[in-house]
Amino acid sequence: MTPGRGFEERAVREEEVLDRIDEYRRRARTLLREERITMAHGAGGKATHTLVEALFLEAFRNPLLEPMEDQAVFALAGNRLAMTTDSFVVSPLFFPGGNIGDLAVNGTVNDLAVSGARPLYLTAGFILEEGFATADLQRIAASMARAAAAAGVQIVTGDTKVVERGKADGCFISTSGIGVFERDVKLGAPEVRAGDAILVSGPIGDHGITIMLARGELELVSDITSDTAPLHGLVDALFGATKAVHAMRDATRGGVATVLNEIAAAAGVVMVVDESAVPVRDEVRGACEILGIDPLYAACEGRLVAFVNGEAAESALRAMQAHPLGEGAAIIGTVLAAPRGLVLLKTQFGGTRIVDMLVGDPLPRIC
Repeated sequence: MTPGRGFEERAVREEEVLDRIDEYRRRARTLLREERITMAHGAGGKATHTLVEALFLEAFRNPLLEPMEDQAVFALAGNRLAMTTDSFVVSPLFFPGGNIGDLAVNGTVNDLAVSGARPLYLTAGFILEEGFATADLQRIAASMARAAAAAGVQIVTGDTKVVERGKADGCFISTSGIGVFERDVKLGAPEVRAGDAILVSGPIGDHGITIMLARGELELVSDITSDTAPLHGLVDALFGATKAVHAMRDATRGGVATVLNEIAAAAGVVMVVDESAVPVRDEVRGACEILGIDPLYAACEGRLVAFVNGEAAESALRAMQAHPLGEGAAIIGTVLAAPRGLVLLKTQFGGTRIVDMLVGDPLPRIC
């Protein structure tokens, strides 16, 4: 047997083993072992995924839910639509750069935008605590109205409930949204492939660190503000430059690291990220160092991660940088075929380490 032939046969055998492992993972039933819900179950990491897959997916399983994207895509009356829902329990309710109201609108708009759909209509449900100041509720409603107008959507229906004093935390908001596809695109984790470039639309971690500092639990002073913003305009600019976009996600709970892990696992690929290429503001990096947090896990509310054919990466980057919400965009890595399901970080010190998905989130209740 020639050396070249032996290498090829070994590669084939390794590929067969990987295929069998992937099939086992698909068939293996995720188990929810905890007897009580913990804060980690709402943090967007491994505990959240276990809860969703083992409990909610098992209970509600259907073809529209099974892709486990941030929105469902379906056809109705000749139109292709996207629908999403989200809840917001951020603490504090008001923070530098925004509040729970504009966060609720932008978060739902962005879940629709990254699917490639144009956001149209939102619902808004309010759970209010007895004794909550009506002046604060007016501020929240006004900010929602401004955010909806800026995003070109309408809040068309909603609901209000009030619970006894001490049974909530002032105000919780639940929003749902629906959008229409005006372009022929199919985005999602399964579309990501080896050779794709990984782009982020700007500096990461602003929102998560803003919320942590706004809580006043740490004696840190900074001018960091939340990056909460609607991303549909940036998405339009990206598609105006290239149709070679395979997937997009907004990097909210769990940050960019969680997005990369989700896509790597679902697509059966490996993400290789250059740490020196990841845009992080100096103030955010400094706060993260003090808090012991990796910026890759810090939440954003106005940043997206895009997976684009490598040949179109520079065109996509220029289009994003030309938009006000993408001025700090960067190509941070590439997608390879193996080892499947991993996120690898090339560190600034010349090494390589695995970036895993956290069980919980070091910054709870950031959205």
